[in-house]
Amino acid sequence: MDIPVWQYILSMTIYIVMLILAIGFMRKNTKFALIFWIAMLFSFPLWNLEGWFRWAKTLSVMIPIIFLCLARYAYLEPKAGAFWESLRKPWVRWTLYGVWFLNIAEATIKDATMGNYWNALAGFLLCVTIPFADKYWTFSSEENGDLHAYTTGAYNFLYTTWNMCFVYAESPVFFFSTVCILLAAELYPIIKKRPELYVISRAYTLAIHLLIRACLPGLFPALMNAQAVNNPQVLKYWGMINGLLCIPFVFWHMWQLHTGKAEVSFRRGKLPEPETVSI
Repeated sequence: MDIPVWQYILSMTIYIVMLILAIGFMRKNTKFALIFWIAMLFSFPLWNLEGWFRWAKTLSVMIPIIFLCLARYAYLEPKAGAFWESLRKPWVRWTLYGVWFLNIAEATIKDATMGNYWNALAGFLLCVTIPFADKYWTFSSEENGDLHAYTTGAYNFLYTTWNMCFVYAESPVFFFSTVCILLAAELYPIIKKRPELYVISRAYTLAIHLLIRACLPGLFPALMNAQAVNNPQVLKYWGMINGLLCIPFVFWHMWQLHTGKAEVSFRRGKLPEPETVSI
């Protein structure tokens, strides 16, 4: 499909701006976000997906995003009762940590099955270096129940380039649209000067993107088809660079934990925040 360059630029710019606005809206309207994503899960009869990986990927994002919204609401409206109190306990943050881990792991396995071994190594090392819950994952009742996850700038960059490379190999047609959701997740915390909002931004952009792909599978191929830029040699060296960059990062990450410097370095120089809701 021959798409003019201006269409790529225009459609990608509009999509990035739309996603950034959507992140802000979802953050500010916690109850609406919860209701919206529950309703969207029940739209599954309208989904047009092919293969186990696409169904697994979509469901493994849609169900956890509802869980995230439910936990946010539990902090925003700290109601009494065993159910609501349980959502304010550490197991919730560990569960979200596990979801992030599994989200990377399933793509890493897919990378390996496609022979993209260096990028699979990068994915494995990104799993290893996720900052631990419960220490570096918190909820704030003062900000609409926001999830604060203290990933480092280097981690976010490596995650972004690893994910781009994965999609470049697995779904080249959707590469440019994936670039949009990854850039929106990077830009929103920068705009807000709140790096701890990266994970929640990434969660919402991915959920929105997969929902659109499931319901309107022809939209992104029509607007920003990236098939023409796919190149096996680029994929090979891109994955290799990602894998090699992750190796020294692992040593830095472990050194921060070993020396106790992670308390500040993972938070970009900020001191640890106390929990805003008693658990």
